Amino acid sequence: MDRWQQARSCLESELGERITLDALTGPGGLIGRESWQDDAGGPAGWLIAQRLKGHRHSVDDVLTAWYALQISPPVLEHLDLGTGIGTVGLLTLWGMGPEARLTCVEAQEISYRLLQSNIDGNGLRRRVDCSHGDLRELALDRKFPLITGSPPYFPQGTGVLPQDSQKAHARFELRGDVSDYAKAAVAHLADGGWFVLCFPSPQKQRALDGIAASGLKVVKLRDVIPRETLPPLFTLFACRHPQDFSGEVTVEEPLTVRHADGRLTGEMAGVRRGFGFADGEAHGGYGM
Repeated sequence: MDRWQQARSCLESELGERITLDALTGPGGLIGRESWQDDAGGPAGWLIAQRLKGHRHSVDDVLTAWYALQISPPVLEHLDLGTGIGTVGLLTLWGMGPEARLTCVEAQEISYRLLQSNIDGNGLRRRVDCSHGDLRELALDRKFPLITGSPPYFPQGTGVLPQDSQKAHARFELRGDVSDYAKAAVAHLADGGWFVLCFPSPQKQRALDGIAASGLKVVKLRDVIPRETLPPLFTLFACRHPQDFSGEVTVEEPLTVRHADGRLTGEMAGVRRGFGFADGEAHGGYGM
């Protein structure tokens, strides 16, 4: 924890604002894998540094990583596109176990700075390759059996652009859209691999069109309902190369996060336990 407190102090001094340290994973068992320890020899619970008044990770990040871990067999390396402060990529890395490696790319300055702290604070420098750049220009010399992404949700001009640059880039398509994520994925996806992403359910067709235009095929999709009686908020997509899938798309039963009275559903509590949290604990910074 001393390492994290020092990192937070440095970030707050550098950025001139409050930084919170939130639980990204708990110290319990992995999703279908054995428990293990981090590079510092401590419990495998990881933290994530976030700006108190900036863009903060939420349940869509958690469930994108969870869905990737459900869909993909264990892999030794994976790629996370537009990784932000690292939420989806690091959660997936944690779930894949101590031998796995993460490659990620992020263009936004402040998110990339926080990503560096989150890699170092969790003792993951030897296991993560990160680049500061635009995913639309990504041209790596290798392919990956698993790629994840959580694209921004809204086209420019469809809402009020936040004055905060980090929030603006996380929410609005200022550096590409879902089709650009799919194009980057198809260029780096190994044969037999999976591309897993999330996108707003009301804009589901935009995602389907962008994925199809890239040359990938949607194999499975699953809506996420924030609370009983409410409509789906976002959809999880699992995609493959056409040669790896010739059937019909499987539309899975929706995942509901909370009951009408606000309690987590059994399935969402299971997701949380899979990331190492006891029933009474929560990922820092998320909720619906």
